[in-house]
Amino acid sequence: MNINALNYVIGIIAGCLLIPFIIFIFRNISLQVENETQVLLCRFGKFIKAFDKPGLYFQLDKLFPWVKFITVSLKKDFRCVEEIHVNDRRGTTIIVDLFYEFKIFSPTMAAFQIENIEKFMHSTVISMTTTILGTFEFKYILENRDLINNMLKEEIKNRLEKWGINLETAFLSRISLLSEVSQQLFDKVSAQLEKTKADIEENGKLAVQLLEAQTAEKISELVAEAKGQYSLSVSEAYQNLIGNKEIFEGYKKLYTLSLQKAHRSIVFQGFDATELTSVDSAMTMVTSFDDTAYVNGPKVSELTSSNLQHLSNC
Repeated sequence: MNINALNYVIGIIAGCLLIPFIIFIFRNISLQVENETQVLLCRFGKFIKAFDKPGLYFQLDKLFPWVKFITVSLKKDFRCVEEIHVNDRRGTTIIVDLFYEFKIFSPTMAAFQIENIEKFMHSTVISMTTTILGTFEFKYILENRDLINNMLKEEIKNRLEKWGINLETAFLSRISLLSEVSQQLFDKVSAQLEKTKADIEENGKLAVQLLEAQTAEKISELVAEAKGQYSLSVSEAYQNLIGNKEIFEGYKKLYTLSLQKAHRSIVFQGFDATELTSVDSAMTMVTSFDDTAYVNGPKVSELTSSNLQHLSNC
C-alpha cells in the first residue's frame, strides 16, 4: 500500500515536470516567423538560410550554441532626430529636427554589413543634414523649405540604399535658432521696421507738402484768372453803362456824392449869391468835434443841422 502510494506520488511529480520540459524543448526546436518579418539562420557565424514566409518551423539544431537566429523586421518604421546643430553659410547656428520613415528591403545587408543599424542611420542623417544645410543661408532655408526637404530625402536615400534600407519620407519638422541669435534677429527686424516706418512717414510728409504746393499753385492760377475775368466784366459793364446816358449821368452823380463825407461837410442854405461869397464861407469857423463819434448816420445828421442853425444865426 505504501509502495503504490509512493509510485503514485512519483508519477504525479514526473508528470508535472514532464510538461514544462516538453514546452521547453518545443520552444527551443521551433521557430515562429511573423508577417513582414524575416529570420536569418547562421551557423558558426555564417549565413545559411532565410525564413521569409510566415509560419512555424522546426529546427533541431536550434539547441546548439553555434546556431544563431537573427530576426529582421521588414515593416515601415520611423525615427525623429532632434536638436541637430548646423552652421549655415554665414555661420549662424541653426537647430533642426529631422523626421524620416524607412523600410529594410535587404535584411542580409542590414544585418551582416552594418554593425549597429540604429547608430548608422543616426550618424548618416546628421551628416547629410549638416552638409546640405551648411551650403545655404538661414533665410533661404526658411523660404525654400520644400526644396530643402526634397534634397535631404534624395541624398539620405541614396546613402541608405547601399546598405539595404529604403528611405520613404524625410523632412525638417522644426527649425529654430539659439536664444541669443533669435534676440539679435528680432532686434534687427525691429530696427528695419522702424526704419521703414520713418521712411514711409517722411515720404508721406513730402507728398503732402508737394500736394499742398500744387494745390496752392492751382488756386493762385484760378484766383488770377478770376481777377482778370472780374476786371473784364467790370469794364464790359462800364461800356454798357456808357451806352445809356441817363443811367451813366445818375451813376456819376451818385459816385460824386459817395466821395463826400457828411461829417466833414458844411452846407449853406438860405443865402443869396450876393450875401455870402466863397471867401466868407472858407473863413467860417465850426466848433470842433471828434470825427470818430459821428460815424452813425443819425448823429451826424443832428449835429450837422445844429451847426447849420448856429451858422444861420450868425
